[in-house]
Amino acid sequence: MHSADDPDLRAVIAEGYARRDRSNMAPTIEYFTALLAQYPDNPEAIYEVGGAYDTAGEEERARGFYERALAAGLQGDTRRRCLLQYGSTLRNLGLFDESIAVLREACSDYPDSDSLRAFLALSLHAASRSDAAVAELLALAADRIHSPDIDRYEPALRGNADYLRDLDTAAQERRPQ
Repeated sequence: MHSADDPDLRAVIAEGYARRDRSNMAPTIEYFTALLAQYPDNPEAIYEVGGAYDTAGEEERARGFYERALAAGLQGDTRRRCLLQYGSTLRNLGLFDESIAVLREACSDYPDSDSLRAFLALSLHAASRSDAAVAELLALAADRIHSPDIDRYEPALRGNADYLRDLDTAAQERRPQ
């Protein structure tokens, strides 16, 4: 089995990205589908087909490929990107609780990923959990934006994030199961 560390596979994947036209994804889908035919059990190849369908707006098809890639043992940064895209796809399909669960787990696995935290906030917002979404963004800002102005108010940002998280927790506890 070839992995993402395989220089040949890496080069072929890079070529697919170089040729990609986001306004017409059919050739990219075809390209990565052909790659998958060459590497049928390779998690990276499976993921790339999912990503191509996702970019084309075919979330339901993308979902299946993301699930297959993860089950096949996708690793490293490609796994992180897959989890982000999978969580986003679930959100786009209206599966908010599933999206939040995937993204929370991904944030736990990749705590330094700002993009995962931003997409978690999007999914929380989509699930009508604006308190939790804003809390996530406030915490992200406090963690990652460093300027004299933000640093001065960092304790207030974190305090407000905690307050909003507590409001969301209380709301979730009252939510009918």
